[in-house]
Amino acid sequence: MSASRLPRAFLPLLLWLAANATAAEPDYAREARLADEIIDVILDGDPEWLSANEREFLGIYTEADDTQAAVIILHGRGFHPDWADTVNPLRVGLVEHGYATLSLQMPVLAKDAKYFDYVPVFRHAHARIDAGISFLREQGYGKVVLLAHSCGAHMALDWIWANGDGSIDAFVGLGMGATDYRQPMHQPFPLERMQVPILDLYGANEYPAVLRMAPGRKVMIEKAGNPGSRQLQLPGANHYFTDHGEPLVAAVADWLGQLDQ
Repeated sequence: MSASRLPRAFLPLLLWLAANATAAEPDYAREARLADEIIDVILDGDPEWLSANEREFLGIYTEADDTQAAVIILHGRGFHPDWADTVNPLRVGLVEHGYATLSLQMPVLAKDAKYFDYVPVFRHAHARIDAGISFLREQGYGKVVLLAHSCGAHMALDWIWANGDGSIDAFVGLGMGATDYRQPMHQPFPLERMQVPILDLYGANEYPAVLRMAPGRKVMIEKAGNPGSRQLQLPGANHYFTDHGEPLVAAVADWLGQLDQ
């Protein structure tokens, strides 16, 4: 489809990408500062330096007793792998339910960067996800679940567009579809073409775009046809699941447990 036939709402994104895509790089200096801030205060789990595109990046690996299943956790825009909302509750809480976790540092930009700014750096997340999967397989885990929140979900599903979902065993998307005002998604989610079971989990007090897109996401998940897939709304929760860490962990762990039955 030519640019002249695309919906007008997509033209700002096309113009922005044309001007910036080739030069877009993550803010590696900011990633290093984030690592310095958290690495000495990690209470549960161990820092694990992984390599992607000839650069090291931080992961936090937390083992669980007697399990063959592990969950990779991808944080939202501009955060880090021990972020207090969403990420820390999941990476620690899921271990208590019998799942090892590996929380990865995703590419970040400046604090004021918007969705359009992040689209060209999605590609830098691909090698990090691959590195996380490889690390867990090397530890002997037979089941690897990819769990991603907000912008991390955009990155994870961009990776699935490029690679398919054959190297993971399930996918959990939290708060999928969040962008910025007048910044539409650069491509639809590939949910209907995925083979693995999908959990689409979002808060009742979500961003409008996430709520508005929920029926469409459900249709795509149903078209994919995996009987284990579900769409769930967490009562009272906002986009960041603030003060809802325990029910968030319980919802994810319950769904994963159902897959194992």
